[in-house]
Formats: sequence, structure tokens, C-alpha cells
Amino acid sequence: MTTLLQLQTDIEIRVNAIREGHPDWLCRQGCDNCCKRLAEVPNITEEEWNWLKVGLLTLSTEQLLDIDKKMAAMGNQSSRPFVCPFLDSMIGACKVYAYRPVACRTYGFYVQRDKGLYCKEIEAIVEDGWLAEVVWGNHDVIDRGLCGLGESHELTVWYAEWRK
Repeated sequence: MTTLLQLQTDIEIRVNAIREGHPDWLCRQGCDNCCKRLAEVPNITEEEWNWLKVGLLTLSTEQLLDIDKKMAAMGNQSSRPFVCPFLDSMIGACKVYAYRPVACRTYGFYVQRDKGLYCKEIEAIVEDGWLAEVVWGNHDVIDRGLCGLGESHELTVWYAEWRK
């Protein structure tokens, strides 16, 4: 059975390997394209949610109230793209970065064979013949690891239950 810590470590190793070979890699603080263009409300496992709550408890009351509003809006939104309620749009960074879910950690560094590269900017670079030597992480392996981390629910569901 995979633990969240092991999964996060495996992801960090792959991400660091890609970044070391490509210091100009697009995914870094300030690039918040994926955070502003979510295709759906993120689904996260119970173990990821428990870790994310630790990060939420480090935030100020003001920050939590702002997230409350954004989370409610996300829960009522019927069309995409969705904007992550944890995004600090002033600096293009996650307010709970160290506690972010697995999907956020893998975006731009992992692919699923049947779903492409996700990030349109990275896809364009690959189509132009760049990054051919990159060894992408296999997201199917990550998904199998997530199966052992408890039940999954949409982020808005976990959050609403927590804030009751």
C-alpha cells in the first residue's frame, strides 16, 4: 500500500530530475496557468485532504474567509474553467503549496497515455520538437497509488464538511 508521503517523494524525485535537466521549465512559482484553468473541481483522497487541512490551519482567518467565498463559488459553478480557491493571484502561487494535492504536484511533469500533456504551453513546445529527451512521469502509476489513500471526494465537498 502506498502512503501519501511515499507518493509525494516519488513525485518530487521526478519533478527535480526534469527541472535539473531544464532550468527554464515552465512550471514554477508565478506560472499559475493550470490553477486558473482547472477542467473540473479537483477530486482528492481522504489522506490528501487530511494533509491539506494541516496547511489550511496555518492560514489567517482572513485568508480562510477568502477561500470560503471562492470554494462556495466553485461549488456553484456549472461551467469550466474553474479557478483554484487556494491560488494567491497576486503572486501566482498556492497559499498551501507545501500541502497541495497530488494532482497539483504532478501537473506539467506527468502524463497519462490517453490524455496528453495537459499544459497547453508544454504541449506546444513538445509539438515544436523540444523536450524530446524528457522522461515524463507516468500518471497511471500515480493513480494506482492514490487508490490506497482512502475515499475520494470533490475538494468542495471535503471543504464544506470541514467548515461546518
